Amino acid sequence: MIKNILIVGTGALATLFAARLAAVGFNITMLGTWKKALEALNQVGARVVEPDGTGIQYRVRATDDPFDCLDTDLAFILVKAWQTRRAAEQLARCLPVNGVVVTLQNGLGNRQILAEYLGQERVVLGVTTSGATLLGPGLARMGGDGLTSFENTPRSAELCDVLSSAGMRVEIVRDANALIWGKLVISAAINPLSALLKVPNGVLLERPSARALMAELAVETSAVASATGIHLPFSDPVLTAEAVARQTSSNYSSMFQDLKRGAKTEIDSICGAIVRTGAESGVSTPVNKTMWQLVSALHKR
Repeated sequence: MIKNILIVGTGALATLFAARLAAVGFNITMLGTWKKALEALNQVGARVVEPDGTGIQYRVRATDDPFDCLDTDLAFILVKAWQTRRAAEQLARCLPVNGVVVTLQNGLGNRQILAEYLGQERVVLGVTTSGATLLGPGLARMGGDGLTSFENTPRSAELCDVLSSAGMRVEIVRDANALIWGKLVISAAINPLSALLKVPNGVLLERPSARALMAELAVETSAVASATGIHLPFSDPVLTAEAVARQTSSNYSSMFQDLKRGAKTEIDSICGAIVRTGAESGVSTPVNKTMWQLVSALHKR
């Protein structure tokens, strides 16, 4: 029975998941490196502002030491893709033999890195379209009620029970590759544009040129997926990306939030990965390449 949950990360989604799960009685520990967030989380808890303006606040334990997490039953990985290897190294030192890890990250390759350190049987691939905006250390605003999907494994039903008990929408899908590429279509269509234009997701639908670029990014990415033998979990990538932007209309993408605070983004593991895979598969990806270059040019070295 799952009781002790570890959230690896202290950003917006990590804070959202921590508060939601703590609210229904799970013991939550958050593992991170951002000192201000760790201090705030320990002092006042994980705080979330709901879309209607109401707030929830629940006590959690926050630490930067993986050896404080030895009682973990379940770990959700909610750090950036470029931080996955560090998270895997930490979990390899503290995760019990029967513990399970779920990656809910953006981009390609996260599951493979985690499995390299922890073994395939202890890692479950998941994606979520839930959105959240970080307002401050340990404080997030929910950006939309998304769907969290898990690949089909012996532990997936148990994971669905955990999140559904916290009022979150969940599902199990058969094809793990379809799962990750489906999220990649959405991330590529929304994240770089919202970051470059400095607008919440819903504004992309209100501007004809931005909406057209969203469509091109979604179509390009789905073409790469098709060329690599991936069957996406939806029939229309454009309508799916637009639906997610609409559901999370008030949310500022994680890529925008990263650029705003001068942090490294996940553009390499999203648009960059699409461009590289497209080149290997003979699929042209000029719009993804442009987004990759533009966002990369904004990174502060």
